[in-house]
Amino acid sequence: MNYNTLDKSKTYLVTGTAGFIGYYLARKLLEQGCRVIGIDNINEYYDVNLKYTRLELLQPYKRFTFVKGDISDKALIMNMFEEYKPHVVVNLAAQAGVRYSIENPDVYMQSNIIGFYTILEACRQYPVEHLLYASSSSVYGANQKVPFEESDRVDQPVSLYAATKKSNELMAHTYSHLYRIPTTGLRFFTVYGPLGRPDMAYFGFTQHYFSGKPIKIYNNGDYENDLYRDFTYVDDIVEGIERLLGNPPVGEENAPHQVYNIGNNSPEKLMTFIGTLEKCLSHSLGREVLFEKVFEPIKPGDVPATYASTELLEKVVAFKPKTSIEAGLQNFTDWYCEYYRLN
Repeated sequence: MNYNTLDKSKTYLVTGTAGFIGYYLARKLLEQGCRVIGIDNINEYYDVNLKYTRLELLQPYKRFTFVKGDISDKALIMNMFEEYKPHVVVNLAAQAGVRYSIENPDVYMQSNIIGFYTILEACRQYPVEHLLYASSSSVYGANQKVPFEESDRVDQPVSLYAATKKSNELMAHTYSHLYRIPTTGLRFFTVYGPLGRPDMAYFGFTQHYFSGKPIKIYNNGDYENDLYRDFTYVDDIVEGIERLLGNPPVGEENAPHQVYNIGNNSPEKLMTFIGTLEKCLSHSLGREVLFEKVFEPIKPGDVPATYASTELLEKVVAFKPKTSIEAGLQNFTDWYCEYYRLN
């Protein structure tokens, strides 16, 4: 079975199109001739110039339509569904960030709860063939058992962000059960790559280096019991989503709803990741790069390890993320130096 064949007659609605994953997914669909409707509120959580850059890269595609707006605006969303009649919806719009949710809980409730409810309601009023939505590896909380499997308990979140993502899964299951909407939740594991999010550690470390600031590492300087992360390159995330688009659940248990891990299934120590980032940046610049490091205690809401089991994804769509951190980070640092004219 060819999982990469997309039906070009269908209309795909991608929310959060100016975001990191949303941009890459929209571009992949457009490259294959699909019609894509995008929406994003372009909030100021991080540098809006980066969001506008992503949108500019999508504008040349004739089958791309962009609407600036918020997914929690029910009238707007209902009008969009009525006008464009999407066959498949991928909800990637959300307020991201674990630490930010501790300082600014309101925006998480508005975007991640009210916004997602609005999308679900629209899919009920204007039935779609498949709704996919972004969940997160953060739903696993402080689970000790690794790798994380989709069947593990996820009812002990350690951040409000994680709680909103778990809530999304519950809401999707309910709507799937009541209205038979085929829904798929995507538990992403630490996504990185060019045009990424500046609030992510790898991006922030790089920015700090060029600003002459030390990088803060939240592991107490404990190299033996370092934090582990399942770093997943953005192209792998997009391929996983692409393969799932045409494979909606067909009635698992009492609802056509399923969740999948999309992670690298190969966790790296944070310090190994940082060392690789230094090497890649050195290669991009043609000179040795070493970050000045400051070690601090782990922050509230952070978890010691993320590690995805990808067996379910492999079983359903024959795909497993494969990009090494060496290849992925080299692509990132090359892009960073070019984008910020540091060569």
